[in-house]
Amino acid sequence: MPAHIALPAIALPDHVIATDEICADIRRANPDRPRLEAHLRIARATTVRTRRFTRPLDAPTVAGNATVEERNRAAYEDALGLAVRSGRQALAHAGLAPDDIDCVITSHTTSWAVPTLDVALVRELGLRPDVRRVPMSSVGCAGGAQGLVRAHQDIAAHPGSHVLVVVAECLSTATYNHTDTSRESMIYKVLFGDGSGAVVVSDRPAWSGPSFVIEDTFEYVLPDSIDRYRGRLSGAGLHFDSTAAATAALNDSLPAVRKWLDGSGRALQFAVVHPGGPRVLEDAAAGFGLDGDRDRGDLRHAWASLADNGNLGGSAVLDVLARTFAQAPGDRESGLIIGFGPGFVLAASRGRWSAGTEVPRTGSS
Repeated sequence: MPAHIALPAIALPDHVIATDEICADIRRANPDRPRLEAHLRIARATTVRTRRFTRPLDAPTVAGNATVEERNRAAYEDALGLAVRSGRQALAHAGLAPDDIDCVITSHTTSWAVPTLDVALVRELGLRPDVRRVPMSSVGCAGGAQGLVRAHQDIAAHPGSHVLVVVAECLSTATYNHTDTSRESMIYKVLFGDGSGAVVVSDRPAWSGPSFVIEDTFEYVLPDSIDRYRGRLSGAGLHFDSTAAATAALNDSLPAVRKWLDGSGRALQFAVVHPGGPRVLEDAAAGFGLDGDRDRGDLRHAWASLADNGNLGGSAVLDVLARTFAQAPGDRESGLIIGFGPGFVLAASRGRWSAGTEVPRTGSS
């Protein structure tokens, strides 16, 4: 059963942090670190110019010495605030009221909380008490793409439904930690940003504008990849680690993805790819036969998102999708939405662009 994705809503925090500021902070915290400047050159190669943090760079829960309890609390409270903002705007984009939502799917990895984000959003957004809830945690950067897969599955099981997908991550309070001094940790300090993305998925749109129409979905766990990207908890906070084999993970997964794509009998004409970093985007362009030019090519929206916001975790792919709406593909062009997460997993939706010519169903405004 096809499912229509509306224009996503992206909520970003107020504190804009330049890469130069982060590099200066790393130097301050690591004055005697061997090969520090070499590590910072590698970090700058992420191409991230700016990113947004929910709190200032010098806050105790970012570059300071806050406890894991303080970091966890800040990460959850800030993520919830962003999730409420993006969730409300996503409903407005789809022309729906909170009572119209039949299922809410959430992804949030950067803090531990019980109850989880989905329960809080029922109250904060005014969703129905009987709304179906699909909370996801620990899926990290795959969250947005995974949420779209789950939305498609929910609509297939419950025709006529409207599904709200909300992803929120505060990677600054969770993973910006000066107890981490490896080369990889320097890269992640530069790479990650905070933000939330939300989007409505429906079997038939209540809105009159364009949509991405999901026709099929795919999920894949790369065998023996559990250590390639992973989280680690200590008394200082949550840490994000990776192995030397991590950067090859997408290439290692491409044969399985291409086999799935080839089954449709249609070539890709556009792609919405999670901007996990330059290597991911370069490998995606080559692997899917797309124009790899960073400024004008098929993945230009992903490169722009990475430069402006860094890697937003699970909501990054929704930011790329929102940018795709702003420069829309042609009606009925074939496309792909794909995201990646730890150890190495991927979630993807294959479908086509709709310019909004399909008959809408009546919805609340």
